[in-house]
Amino acid sequence: MGHTSPAIRDGRPRALLQVQDGTAPRWNRPVREILIMEYFDALTSAMTVLAQHPKTIFVGQGTKYAGTSLVDTLRDVPMEKRIEFPVAEDLQTGYCTGLSLGGWIPICIFARWNFVLCAASQLVGHLDRIPLYSDYRPKVIIRVGAPHNYPLDAGPQHTDDFTDAFDMMFRTISVERLHRADQIVPAYERALNREGSTLLVEYTKFYSAKPRE
Repeated sequence: MGHTSPAIRDGRPRALLQVQDGTAPRWNRPVREILIMEYFDALTSAMTVLAQHPKTIFVGQGTKYAGTSLVDTLRDVPMEKRIEFPVAEDLQTGYCTGLSLGGWIPICIFARWNFVLCAASQLVGHLDRIPLYSDYRPKVIIRVGAPHNYPLDAGPQHTDDFTDAFDMMFRTISVERLHRADQIVPAYERALNREGSTLLVEYTKFYSAKPRE
């Protein structure tokens, strides 16, 4: 019998088992501690859903090694599906576009919006524009964190949210803003199933909803 991911239960991602009948999902903790699906758990389940696809591969800084909060959301993603990248955002985005050209579905991960500025040329000038001058529709799933200055203020170079600016520049890349936990898994499923690329923005201020063990 094959190994079943702890984020999958009865063939369905746990993040999809929402409260529908007044009974909260246990998530291996007492029911009274869980009143709604939590943001961080939903991100973890979404990554696990993506990992089930044979063509997905996770690329970015902090995908294999500790250093950012989001690495914990990859705990159920096999190491062989992760590629740790140096701090080279432009190269990382171009690399993911190339993976897509080769038939893979890369999940291109950036911990903060400020880092994405260095990848603007690849994102806007190449990945977004390829469908406009060719018949190819690259599928890259871009995961971006919009940091908050609490509990740790990372400073003015690391806490911006450029979602609206990039959304205005994109012509083909779809943008999803993940303000609630119940939006996360459906949004990533849409990204996996749609023809083109998608950029999904998560808000790290909601990470504090992660239960304390």
